[in-house]
This record gives sequence, structure tokens and C-alpha cells, in this order.
Amino acid sequence: MRGYFGIGVEGISKPMNLGAVTRTAHAFGASFVFTVAPAAPMREINLTDTSRAATNMPFYQFADADDLMLPKGCSLIGVEITEDAIELPSFHHPRCAAYVLGPERGILSEGMLSRCDYTVKIPMKFSINVGLAGALVMYDRLTSMGRFAPRPQRPGGPTEPKPVPSFGAPAWVKKEKRRAQKPKDAR
Repeated sequence: MRGYFGIGVEGISKPMNLGAVTRTAHAFGASFVFTVAPAAPMREINLTDTSRAATNMPFYQFADADDLMLPKGCSLIGVEITEDAIELPSFHHPRCAAYVLGPERGILSEGMLSRCDYTVKIPMKFSINVGLAGALVMYDRLTSMGRFAPRPQRPGGPTEPKPVPSFGAPAWVKKEKRRAQKPKDAR
């Protein structure tokens, strides 16, 4: 998969939920994790984050939405139940993205929502645990952007191999093939 992603939470108050988000981010191959205005004691996240994600990838803390800094070209995607949010299964994930989830028993701040390039929602009847919401977003990114065999039309596993990358062979391989195809006197 090309590109990168990071994931963070705003105003999170339960260290176990923050630990679950960071551990899951580490498992899904996130490039970084972050918090914005956390209310949770950061030293307690290791009770849940047994992979020690914060020591294995960049972990950023920001005071508020205005303080949040992302790499150039990185789209910010809010995960929130709003009227105008895009349903996650219909969302085309940007190549370079950062996802931000709201706090338990709350929503993303107006300041954060105004910073978001997109807002997505998980099509459910009601709000779910922040750790689970983060896992669903990362799984959706992986399945929609990763290179997997197409789903079969019938129950069971794939019947076709993974698709070949569309960008082709490395440049040096192409160059060698062209060189080999030239007549010897033209070399």
C-alpha cells in the first residue's frame, strides 16, 4: 500500500481506550498516533497497549485543535456522527491521511471539525466505543486500499490471485528488457 496514515483522539478521558487505539494502530501499520487535549493520564495507556506502540512509532500530543500539526499533503478525516458525514463504506480514503476520533460520551470539537477535510461516519444505529470505531476505520482503509484478491461471488475464499500492481516492473527491469531487445550492433 502506498502512502501513510496516522490516527488520533481528541479529548479522550479513559486510558484503556487510548491504549486500545494506539495498540490497534500499531497492529494496522499506522505511521503515527496522536492525542489532542487528552484528559486521560498518559502513563496508564500501557495497561492496554501491550505492544508499546508509543515507543515503536511517533506519538504526538497537542494541546488543542489549533495546535494540531500534520505533514504537508496529509488530509485530516474526522470520524463523527454528523448529518453531512460520508458513510465509511462509500468513502475513498486519501493516500496520506490522519483520522481523528472524538471522546467518549462526546463529539469532536467545532474547532476540530472545521479543520477536517472530510468527516466520515460508521453506519450504525448508535455510537460505539472509540477503540472499536478506530479499528473499523483502519480496517476499512486496509481493505479498500490494500492489494487483495477480489471477493468471490459465492460464499468462501477467493478463486482469483491478488491483482498485479498497476505501476509495473521496476524501472531498471524495464531498461534491461529494452536493452536486450535492441540488435547487438545498435548497443
